[in-house]
Amino acid sequence: MARKYSKKASAKVGRAMKKRKAGTLRSGRSGRKVKSRKQAIAIGLSEARREGKKVPPKKSSSRSSSKRSSKRSSESSSGRKRSKKRSGRKSKR
Repeated sequence: MARKYSKKASAKVGRAMKKRKAGTLRSGRSGRKVKSRKQAIAIGLSEARREGKKVPPKKSSSRSSSKRSSKRSSESSSGRKRSKKRSGRKSKR
């Protein structure tokens, strides 16, 4: 059976794990310290993907996209309710 990940990819993951253990691994945009083991692995794999190493592409499930759309619709309706309440408060003052 063929390897799922290349040796270079596993080296990237190993490096990320060592950085996490030392407390110097940081996430992308926010720059927060990474404490989770799973997140450290994900960072290592994404770096390997960026360099074109043998790593399977990220899984994208239809379930996660359907959850997002339902969240958006519920947020937009709750946002409308909030704006009505706020406008009512302003008129009383």
